[in-house]
Amino acid sequence: MAELGIDISGEKPKRLTDAMARDTDVIVTMGCGDACPVYPGKRYVDWDLPDPAGKSIDEVRPIRDEISARVEALMKQLLSSRS
Repeated sequence: MAELGIDISGEKPKRLTDAMARDTDVIVTMGCGDACPVYPGKRYVDWDLPDPAGKSIDEVRPIRDEISARVEALMKQLLSSRS
């Protein structure tokens, strides 16, 4: 992410909280499986992606780029459904 000018050095994965779920339209999970809480009335999208932990930068770049592409596609879909 630093290559793209984004500092995430202080960030860590976060558990989904009730407050987060209440304030969102779509809940995107990545390999959460049965461990994720279910919030009725919310749309869920699970992105099955490789875990980047322990991988080289050359192995992580495609994962990062895939997440970016999926976020862009989801944003376009959500924006077009509001029109």
